Amino acid sequence: MTMTDLDATAREILRGNDRGGYTIPTAGLYPFQWNWDSAFAAWGFSTFDPDRAWTELETLFSAQWDTGMVPHIVFHKEDDGYFPGPSVWGPGTTPASSGISQPPVAAILARKIHDSVGGTERLRALYPRMLAWHRWWRDWRCPEGVACVTHPWESGRDNCPDWDPGMANVDGSQVGTYTRRDTGHVDASMRPGKEDYDRYIAMVQFGRACGWDQKTILEDGPFLMADPAITFILIRANRDLAAIAETLGEDPTEPLAMAAEIEAALPSIWNDELQAYCARDARTGEFASAISSGAALGLLAGVENAAMEEKLAAMWDRVRYGIPSNDPAADSFDPRRYWRGPTWPVVNALIAIGLTSAGRSAEERRLRKETAELIRSGGFFEYFDPLDATPCGGDRFTWTAAIWLAWANREDA
Repeated sequence: MTMTDLDATAREILRGNDRGGYTIPTAGLYPFQWNWDSAFAAWGFSTFDPDRAWTELETLFSAQWDTGMVPHIVFHKEDDGYFPGPSVWGPGTTPASSGISQPPVAAILARKIHDSVGGTERLRALYPRMLAWHRWWRDWRCPEGVACVTHPWESGRDNCPDWDPGMANVDGSQVGTYTRRDTGHVDASMRPGKEDYDRYIAMVQFGRACGWDQKTILEDGPFLMADPAITFILIRANRDLAAIAETLGEDPTEPLAMAAEIEAALPSIWNDELQAYCARDARTGEFASAISSGAALGLLAGVENAAMEEKLAAMWDRVRYGIPSNDPAADSFDPRRYWRGPTWPVVNALIAIGLTSAGRSAEERRLRKETAELIRSGGFFEYFDPLDATPCGGDRFTWTAAIWLAWANREDA
C-alpha cells in the first residue's frame, strides 16, 4: 500500500470511528470515548479537519467533573458490548463516565494542534478546563510529589509489569460473577488474564462503595502506585500548558510551578538497582522489577539521565520494531500480551516528541521509521509484536491512524 493509500485509509478510519463529536478507539472492542485516545484522535484530525480536531477535545472536556477530573471513559450512548459499563461505575455523572482518569496528554497535543493549524479562541476556552484537570492531578494523585495511579486503567497501560507489586496486594476473590466482553472481540491470549480482571473490578467496586471520594481512595484504596509515565507526561503537559498560557496572555506561573514540584520529587522513583526511574508502590515502597516504556518518556519531560538512557537503548536494541512496553530481558516479557511487551505506535509517538525536544534527531528518525514499517506491513492495529511485527489487539484503531497522519507518515520515515 502506498503512502497516499495509507493516508486515505487513516482518514477513513478516523471518520468511520466518529460518533458525532467524539471518536471511539475501535468498533466493538471499545465502543465509548476514551480520554487519551481522544487527544490523539484530535491530533490526527488536525491534519485534515482542524474544526473536528477542536470539537474532539471540547467533547472530552464536556464530561469534566466539578472536581476538575476528566474521566477515562465517557459513556455518551449505551452499548452492552463493553464491560464494565456505566452501571458498574455508578458515579452519577451526566454524561455517564468512569470514576478514574487517564494520562493527561491533552495539553501536549492541544499545543501541537494550535501550533500547526491555529484555533486560538477554541484553545482559550479549553485552557481553564485543562488547568483545572492538572490541579486535580496535583491535589489527588501526587501525594509524594510524583504522579500516582489508583487503578492500572488510570495509567492507560493496564497490565504492564509496572503494576505487579501493587496488584499482588489487591484481593479480587470477592468480586462476584461478571462477563467480560473484550475477549469476545480479540484473541484472549493478548489480553489481561482473569486474575488481573478480578482485581481491576475489585478496585472499581471500592471506588463506587466510597462514592468516588478522592480522599478515601488516596488514603485507603487497595492500589496506589507511582507511575513514571504519567509523571513525565504531567511535567511536559504542565510546561506546555504554561506555553499555552503565554500564547493566550495568561499567567504561566501556576503550571510552571506544578511541573517544578513534580520534577523535584523524581528521586523518589529512582531505582538504583535498575538504574532507571521506575514504578513504585506508594503503600509498601516496593519497586517494579523491570524497566518499562514509561521510563522512555523521560525526554518528553526534559529529563536526561545517561545511566537510564543506556538501559533504554539496550532494551530497544533487543527488539526490531519500536520501543517495547516491557524489557525483553525481563522474565515478565510477553511480546503479544497487551502491555507486557508489545510496542505501541502511540507511545512511540510520545517518545518521539521527547526525542525531538532533546535534539535526538537520529533516534527520532529510527523510531519513526520502525513505527511506519509496522503500520505499512500490518495495518492500523492497536499494538504490535516488537520482534516480528505481528499485529495485535483491535484493528482499524483510531490512535494508530491518528499518529500515522500526524507523525509516522513523514516522507523520510
